Amino acid sequence: MELGAFSVSLSVKNLDASKSFYEKLGFQLFAGDAAQNWLIMKNGDHVIGLFQGMFEKNILTFNPGWDQNGTTLKSFTDVRDLQRELKAQGLTIEHEADESTTGPASFIVIDPDGNPILIDQHV
Repeated sequence: MELGAFSVSLSVKNLDASKSFYEKLGFQLFAGDAAQNWLIMKNGDHVIGLFQGMFEKNILTFNPGWDQNGTTLKSFTDVRDLQRELKAQGLTIEHEADESTTGPASFIVIDPDGNPILIDQHV
C-alpha cells in the first residue's frame, strides 16, 4: 500500500515558539502561512507541520501523490482507492472522502490507541 509522503502534524499552543524550537533541531521553514496559524518545516526528508488551534491531537499524515518535497508523483494510488482498501480490511473510516469525486480529498482512520491518521491527497 503506497500512502505517499509522510509527516507528523503537531497541534501547537504557540506557533512562533514551536517554530523557534524546531529550528534549533535543524528544521527549516518549507511552506505554510503563519497568518493562518500553520507552518511546514523540514530537516532533510523529515517533515513536520505546526498547526495552532486547528485540531486537538497530533496527527500522523500521509499525502498520496506527493514525494517528501511536495512534488507531484507521476503515478500514485488515489486516496479513494486507499479508503476502499482499508474499508475492505475492516477499518472504520472517519470523515470519509467522497468516492464520487476525483482530485484532492482526504479521510481519517484512528489507530487502536486513539491516534488519528490523516490520508490527505492534494492532487
